[in-house]
Amino acid sequence: MDSDSGAGQGPRHRAAYPSGVARVAAFFDLDKTIIAKSSVLAFGRPFLHGGLITRRSVLRSAYVQFVFALSGADDDQMQKMRDHVTSMCTGWDVAQVGEIVRETLHEIIDPLVYDEAVALIEHHRAQGHDVVLVSASGEEVVGPIGEMLGADHVIATSMVVEDGIYTGEISFYAYGPNKAIAMEQLAKTKGYDLSASYAYSDSSTDIPMLELVGHPTAVNPDRALRKLAVERGWATATFSLAVPLRQRLRPAAPAVTVLAAGAGVAAGALGVAALLRRRRARDR
Repeated sequence: MDSDSGAGQGPRHRAAYPSGVARVAAFFDLDKTIIAKSSVLAFGRPFLHGGLITRRSVLRSAYVQFVFALSGADDDQMQKMRDHVTSMCTGWDVAQVGEIVRETLHEIIDPLVYDEAVALIEHHRAQGHDVVLVSASGEEVVGPIGEMLGADHVIATSMVVEDGIYTGEISFYAYGPNKAIAMEQLAKTKGYDLSASYAYSDSSTDIPMLELVGHPTAVNPDRALRKLAVERGWATATFSLAVPLRQRLRPAAPAVTVLAAGAGVAAGALGVAALLRRRRARDR
């Protein structure tokens, strides 16, 4: 499924690239960059009501989420979160997970999305840039969020499925250097000029992703990423305001390409001005 056929059509009125001109992409991390929580753990209660997990699992997910919010997603924390999620979803029915995510998507994700992130996405779309979500969360969650946000492509973690059931094994983990590898492969496929492209993330674990593009921005950066951003002169920004997406977003693109392992990948100037004002205020 590819959304390129919809470029330049519909209500978005995206700018078209002249023939022979390299395309530009804006790569966005998801958790704590576009939304305020871990996208996977945010669905704990709907999964409970659907009979996929126990109340004990919900409490454990809430604890992991709390630690995630306090300490940031360093390597150790991400490994613990990965182990927790893979253990939790082993044996789940893939179709049931997809149905729960679709039915509760707006209820769960709407209150978590940063207004500043929406403004920035709209700005990039107006400039004719492709928008790509790059997340360590599972493609079953990230894909629908990408569609809701009007992203063109999604790079996400892919779980092994047998007979419609998750085995608990991961076929592609969209984390750390793997994000950068997937981005490079997508850039070759779509003709993106990475030196002219943009990337946004909150975590020092995404340094390879930020280093890959010509315009990196540290959003809500953890301590290590903030230090590096200062050393390298990277832009920084603070996102904090929530927005009801159904009121703010224009109609989404016809489809979003979800990329994980396998044959694909391993398989609004006002909004920007506001970001710059917040950055200057924070850096004072």
